[in-house]
Amino acid sequence: MVAEAVTKKLYDAATMGDVASFETLVQQDPFLVDQVSFARSRNLLHIAAANGHVEIAGKLFSIAPEMCWWVDDQGMNPVHVAAMKGHLDILKVLLEHDLSPAMERLHRGQTVLHLCVKHHQLRALRFLVERLGDLARAKDDDGETLLHLAVRYNQVEMVQYLQENKTIEKLTENSMGKTALDILRERSQHTSTYSETEKVLLRLTEPFIFNEFREVTDMTMVVAGLIATMAFQAAVSPPGGVWQEDSSTHSAGKAVMASSHPDLYKQFSRANTTAFVSSLLVILLVAFRAPTSAPVFVIIIWYAALVSMASIGVSYGITFIMTNPVETVTVGLIATILVLVFMGISLLVGAYSHILQLHSAWKSTKQHQEDQTFAHRIFRWFDQIN
Repeated sequence: MVAEAVTKKLYDAATMGDVASFETLVQQDPFLVDQVSFARSRNLLHIAAANGHVEIAGKLFSIAPEMCWWVDDQGMNPVHVAAMKGHLDILKVLLEHDLSPAMERLHRGQTVLHLCVKHHQLRALRFLVERLGDLARAKDDDGETLLHLAVRYNQVEMVQYLQENKTIEKLTENSMGKTALDILRERSQHTSTYSETEKVLLRLTEPFIFNEFREVTDMTMVVAGLIATMAFQAAVSPPGGVWQEDSSTHSAGKAVMASSHPDLYKQFSRANTTAFVSSLLVILLVAFRAPTSAPVFVIIIWYAALVSMASIGVSYGITFIMTNPVETVTVGLIATILVLVFMGISLLVGAYSHILQLHSAWKSTKQHQEDQTFAHRIFRWFDQIN
């Protein structure tokens, strides 16, 4: 049994961060640290983690790492306490060798990440999401994700971070069939953060191509690189080849097409140059990691990719005309086909986005109606017929 006086000294040292007193007590009896407990069933590591004393927490962890698993009367181990208080340095110490204590669930199935959201600890949340991976997708016993909880606790910055993060589940429903946007719309729309939070959440229903574009940057680089290579090769070896020697009408190395079909060659050069430059723009933005969470950059990359593909298509069409004896194929016909194809793609994307928005609005209205009491609906019906 540890003497009450020694217990108090240990508690004071852990609470105040008195490293010298703590080391003296531990030198006298190294087994003291895992024999004492305090109010709310907390151990010394809980106390150090709660008060942000990194050095003492590190010494305790090195002496008795099993203290990380000790839970208090709220079911929280020292990792949970450090996360709740936002003590990032202590989290780094406690999770340096083993992430398992951070995986332990709390009351009603909540995780340490849910705890960060509830206590407004964005820095701790960012750190833990990077370290814990798939745990960021976990739901509690009510089916609520981190995004649901961030909306409930009116955490705009956290909603922004979660919306941008690729690991987090976003469009999922809780056990009541509600998304984060549904939860937001149930609240008063007169709060100062309502419109900002709604704007962030509505980005989740953007045209699917903008959301998917963030996931396919590697493929985008490959496609843009291929188009740039094709355009460069077409410039070096244009349709019809190049003159092999000088003459009175042309110079060696110049395109034969420039002399035989000058108007067609101008169109070919413009289309080929456009394809090359626009594909380089895509490569530049993706390679230097433009902030694709911002819609403007997504739109620039997306339309630059469309322009490069359309231009290389025109370039191919002109090459086809030059090398094919069929006279019915014209640049105008090829351009018309390309315009129709890309207009069709744009219409499909726009229609898909509109359908998503309509579905979201319908679902929110339906949920609101279902939440009304039966008597309230009867009174509304009575008012309408009168």
